[in-house]
Amino acid sequence: MPLPQVLVTGGTGFVGSRLTQELVRQGHRVKVLARPASSRRALAGIDPSRLEIVEGDVTIGHTVYRALAGCQRLFHVAAEFKIWDRRPSSILDAAILGTRETLLAAKKRGIEKIVVTSSTTAIGTTKEPVEMDEAFTYNLHDASPYVAGKYGGERVALEMAAAGLPVVVVNPATIMGPGDYKPTPSGDLLLKFLRWKMPFGFPYAPGGFSVVDVDDVVAGHIHAMERGRVGQRYILGGSNATVLQVLTALAEITGLRGPGFESPPWMVVFGGALAEIHARFSSVSPPLTYKFARDYAGAFVWVSSRKAETELGYTHRPLRATLARAVRFFLEHRMVPEAQVAKLRFDLRAFV
Repeated sequence: MPLPQVLVTGGTGFVGSRLTQELVRQGHRVKVLARPASSRRALAGIDPSRLEIVEGDVTIGHTVYRALAGCQRLFHVAAEFKIWDRRPSSILDAAILGTRETLLAAKKRGIEKIVVTSSTTAIGTTKEPVEMDEAFTYNLHDASPYVAGKYGGERVALEMAAAGLPVVVVNPATIMGPGDYKPTPSGDLLLKFLRWKMPFGFPYAPGGFSVVDVDDVVAGHIHAMERGRVGQRYILGGSNATVLQVLTALAEITGLRGPGFESPPWMVVFGGALAEIHARFSSVSPPLTYKFARDYAGAFVWVSSRKAETELGYTHRPLRATLARAVRFFLEHRMVPEAQVAKLRFDLRAFV
């Protein structure tokens, strides 16, 4: 019996492309919904007989409806993964309107199962290093557009699930690993460390987050499709670590200079505000914004994946393996200057 045909929205992006590759490898025929201007680089090498790219936009329902023709399952992964835009509505619309239009199209098509990709940003933060789970009460009000969009899109998905649509939500933590061509803001942080040229250590903010490998997240998506309960959300976390621990692990893996000055939260917030002001008068996107810094500098996004582990069979690899796989990808794709590559002292294969 042939496997169900699947539509992946956001299939040209970081998570979506890795998910598409794995679904094809397992024998599925996969459609990818992609905007006309989206790069297809991450999909290169996939068997074209099992992959169809359909141009469209998740905020335009009829294009999603057209792409869903012949499909039985849907992974809604599409999002604008950036922390700033001159038009915040573009980030919010992609997350909230995009989820609503996509799910309405799926309802019209009678899709048998849907997995919606949310984020641990839709869970919240804590001031102390304690783990949050799916029952944690969201506490980031007046958040940055990306965070507000993820929370809003998840609300739409769960409301439609409560109304009878077969939706399961997954909440990945901070994703790193191979395939981050763009790169995402998470990958950009790692690249900044690899490209750091100053004679002092890499500055950082206090707090911590959960680091998860992209391919563990992909496996979690597939487990959620096969075993996830409709109307439920599942955290796909990784290794809970402080920012200092992440940078220290990177230094040990690469042999590069380690963490330096710990910036107090107020300084990070001030820097985020200045970067945002500069971005409004230039063409350079800020590495940080006022709201993002205010909510995350000194805060913890440590999570528990116990529910996903128990119900889905979800697992994740160790922190060092995830970081090493991400570093190796950036090096193999020449995203780090040769002068910095020459400073590496360790064989990264030992950590994979």
